[in-house]
Amino acid sequence: MHLTHVAMAAAVTVSAAGVSYAALNPDRLEKQAQAVADRASCRTVDAAIIAYVGLHDEPPATIADLKGFVKGDITAYRIVDGVAAGPGC
Repeated sequence: MHLTHVAMAAAVTVSAAGVSYAALNPDRLEKQAQAVADRASCRTVDAAIIAYVGLHDEPPATIADLKGFVKGDITAYRIVDGVAAGPGC
């Protein structure tokens, strides 16, 4: 048997095991996916700032002003010089 055959068999085995584990633990995967989806990105916060300015003709004073413009957790961000600052910015 060639080394490439052994490597391919190992890759298929590991893939099958991963899929089986995922199928047997859907609650954990759902919670993890929801946690990732609930986190807003820097671009999302910047877009919310633009929407806020378009609606109110002035920049938001705090990140709390953007709460109605963003779905998800934006508490890790702040506004610096009119743009979002925080994780990934």
